[in-house]
Amino acid sequence: MAEIIHLMRPGTLQLPALPPLSLYVHLPWCLRKCPYCDFNSHEVKDGALGVDTAEAYLAALRADLEAALPLIWGRHVISIFIGGGTPSLFHPGQIAQLISDIRARLPLEAGCEITLEANPGTFERERFKGFRQAGVTRLSVGVQSFDDAQLKALGRVHSSAQAREALAEAASAFDTFNLDLMYALPGQTLDDLASELDVALSFKPPHLSIYHLTIEPNTVFATRTPAGLPDSDLASDMLDLITARTGVSDLARYEVSAYARDGHRCTHNLNYWQFGDYLGIGAGAHSKLSFPNRLLRQVRWREPAAFMAQENKVSNEHEVARKDLPFEFMLNALRLKDGVTTMQFLERTGLPLSAIAKGLETARGRGLLTQDPARVQPTERGFDFLSDLQQLFL
Repeated sequence: MAEIIHLMRPGTLQLPALPPLSLYVHLPWCLRKCPYCDFNSHEVKDGALGVDTAEAYLAALRADLEAALPLIWGRHVISIFIGGGTPSLFHPGQIAQLISDIRARLPLEAGCEITLEANPGTFERERFKGFRQAGVTRLSVGVQSFDDAQLKALGRVHSSAQAREALAEAASAFDTFNLDLMYALPGQTLDDLASELDVALSFKPPHLSIYHLTIEPNTVFATRTPAGLPDSDLASDMLDLITARTGVSDLARYEVSAYARDGHRCTHNLNYWQFGDYLGIGAGAHSKLSFPNRLLRQVRWREPAAFMAQENKVSNEHEVARKDLPFEFMLNALRLKDGVTTMQFLERTGLPLSAIAKGLETARGRGLLTQDPARVQPTERGFDFLSDLQQLFL
């Protein structure tokens, strides 16, 4: 209670209203750590997640959520995202228990989107239907490639055949599912990518997430970078091909890496990009929570064993400095093709428009933002040079 009183004291910000709230749940285990992955994921022993470990972790998640409730008391949740790791390592019955635990402790909006990340390498027939029955409304399938040689190079544990089977099952069990695909892979050509898109689009995914393979620090690929990575010009041509092909398939690009049919945009990710709030529970999870006069960020203990062992699951937290808010807002909002309204900036940061006026003027002068004074929206050029645009608000 003392912490809540402390957070409610007067501060340098004045938020007219609190933004929508989402919940992120991190399930940190996977079958094998991919060489490009810099997420907080940990390999299971002996190729399976033990029942005792799963139950202990679910209990720790309950404790984490209950401890956080005073920070979000009375607020409704618009979306839940169960990510990892590989959440589909958990049995549908365990996911059902997790969702039940959340429903018992948080008020969910009607039609609350509940997404689960799944790996074709953990796919078993009827398993996806089990997740649907558990309460999951949206499945995100991490295919990455349909080429067996590329899957091996990427360290994926599934085959092309398994990916196809998993997608067919996802399409039969879910009205909305997402297909994750990577491009600019080692040795990949435009023709190779066209073949990948042929297969991906044949499943008529309502949502497609496309990610450029990037070499992140502290990954295996950072120390053993694969040969033959496409240069920036080829990667740009690849993105043009993706956008053209998805447009023909009624998948509209609404975010830098996301394409969706009407009615199938990801509510959870939209809330991130529109600078909404999110409570993150689980090992290494991050939170961003608003109060009338401040914004709070939290991080949970990263190692699963430490997370389960610690009574206080939060390893560190800090208030977002007033001077950092413009860049933090723009880093997210400018990823959206339609941008955001200037009113959203005022509401979500509690800052006056003068805090970003210089950046807006420069960006519009360089043709990176549209001239609409009521919106902060990238032009086509701004979308192509997004990093340069975001830097203007540092």
